Amino acid sequence: MGLAALPPAVLSATTSVPTNAPTSLGADFQSGHGIITLITIALVVTCVMIHYEVLKVLTRALAHLHTAHRTRVLVLIWGLLLTHLLEIWIYGFACFALDGRADFGHLTGVKREGLPDHIYFSFVTYTTVGYGDIVPVGPIRFLSALEALSGWVLIGWSTSFTFLEMQRFWRNDNR
Repeated sequence: MGLAALPPAVLSATTSVPTNAPTSLGADFQSGHGIITLITIALVVTCVMIHYEVLKVLTRALAHLHTAHRTRVLVLIWGLLLTHLLEIWIYGFACFALDGRADFGHLTGVKREGLPDHIYFSFVTYTTVGYGDIVPVGPIRFLSALEALSGWVLIGWSTSFTFLEMQRFWRNDNR
């Protein structure tokens, strides 16, 4: 039931419910929140799938790499770092494309209109450092919040993968 269906006496007596709130999810979707939600879901799914595929490739590559322990570790770490960089850039491009457009919101603190500040913001958000010098305002906050959550999860996934691979390296390495 929307706010418009409530009797005026109930609306005036309720101070915690704003009378100018959207009356349906459709109005909220059209104002940018819904579109940002769909874009964010697509970005999270894309980054998770990229991460999964890279871990799959690294697992196979490391199993077939018959070199010194040091080389296998370096291949693993560089592979993971490059994967995280790719995911950060994906989110950074999305922020750049959405910043200040339509009803998507904007980033405050961006010094110049350009990609470097958006990539920097993505780095800080993905790694959950959160310096606070660039702040999302409006619906784009949802994208930023889920970037932080997915970055935290993907970094954790990489950490556990590294731990498991290192155990395997040391167990099988007689060099």
